[in-house]
Amino acid sequence: MPVPTTRALWLAALSLAPAVVALSSPSIAPVLIAFDVALLVLIGIDFVLAPRAESLELRRVVEPVLSSGRVNVVRLELSSTKHVTGELRDWVTPGPVVEGHRQRFLSPSPPRGRGSGRGLTLIEYRVTPSTRGDLTFGPVTLRLDGPLGLCTRRQTVPLLQSVKVFPDLSVLSRDALELARAEDQVSRRVIRVRAEGREFESLREYRPGDDRRSIDWKATARRGKPLVRQHQPERNQQVLLLLDCGRHMAGEVDGRRKLDHAVDATLRLAKVALDQGDLVGVMAFGRDVKRWLPPRKGTEQLRAIAQALYQVEAALEESNYGAAMDQAFARGSRRSLVIVLTDLVDQETAAALILRTRRLVPRHLPMIVSLQDEAVHRVATEIPATATAAYERVVAARMEREGEATVAKLREGGARVVRGTPAVFASAGVSAYLDIKQRGLL
Repeated sequence: MPVPTTRALWLAALSLAPAVVALSSPSIAPVLIAFDVALLVLIGIDFVLAPRAESLELRRVVEPVLSSGRVNVVRLELSSTKHVTGELRDWVTPGPVVEGHRQRFLSPSPPRGRGSGRGLTLIEYRVTPSTRGDLTFGPVTLRLDGPLGLCTRRQTVPLLQSVKVFPDLSVLSRDALELARAEDQVSRRVIRVRAEGREFESLREYRPGDDRRSIDWKATARRGKPLVRQHQPERNQQVLLLLDCGRHMAGEVDGRRKLDHAVDATLRLAKVALDQGDLVGVMAFGRDVKRWLPPRKGTEQLRAIAQALYQVEAALEESNYGAAMDQAFARGSRRSLVIVLTDLVDQETAAALILRTRRLVPRHLPMIVSLQDEAVHRVATEIPATATAAYERVVAARMEREGEATVAKLREGGARVVRGTPAVFASAGVSAYLDIKQRGLL
């Protein structure tokens, strides 16, 4: 498809002023007509001489798995047997932030002395996906300049490619998790005591302040000095992560979907639990169970969890907590830490969750990790300036009271409840899990 360039349009514009003069001096009209015809002929020649997409080789280099919320670099490699200039534009599925996907390029002539050589041009641009799922690239649109600079040949190269967008797995490193825990417990000093875990770890000398019940009297008699037993959290315990994908997780908080925050927290909890030597199972559920991975150990389980959760979406339906827990314990009733990641929005929906968590106790240890909306809390506590703001405060305050009442009922029923804003949501859940392990509650 021929597309005139800016140079051709300026040349055509130059003939407009003489055309006005030609209305009073018809003698110059043939000159103007000849100029316009010559310009059209040159544009046509330039289009014919413009290179074709078939003379180019185009290749896209992109990782098969991208990270959501992070800048990912995409590289286009364009090679040609001759000098080519033009413009390139890559197409990306709407949704992510894309920078630099439309650029001018210049493909140099191939090196001399190589009959089959090709000049290579590298073009890089950045893609920042905001959500998980599949991302499609292509086709690529090319505008190849003619040698006269009057016309470009517009062609499309069907360079289709699909990649997966996973949650940002880089935050799952041990250092990142320890920092997250430290931020969540800045003022808290953790001291190893006898209640931490139930597996024997080692002996050490008695220090003032140690619990005398932890003294190993046999070892003390053998060594001739007081020694105390140190314990570590048990390994090979079972952790079930239940990810709510119902209607309450379909909204947005801080510019991201609630479910995306919950998926990030699920992966971080899974990573920490697997590092602790526990068996981790994951279930994503709404009205029905969407994904279910039975409890297993090892790094392969973390990869399987990331693979299972990268494409889950929240649906506008009521979540069936009972069906999810029934399936989770269908093939065994081994004592487990059951972590439900959800949003405690209203009392009516939470009633089923309260009922089911009470049935888990004392056989299992339930823990609810819930998102907390800072915007709702701010509206509920600030002084309204307008009548509309006053109505908003009433609604927000009611939501806050209902949430607090739900939390109280869950705790009365024996469940642990952790609520956090998106900034500390994942780290709060991790800290609560580590506290349970250190205290030997599971």
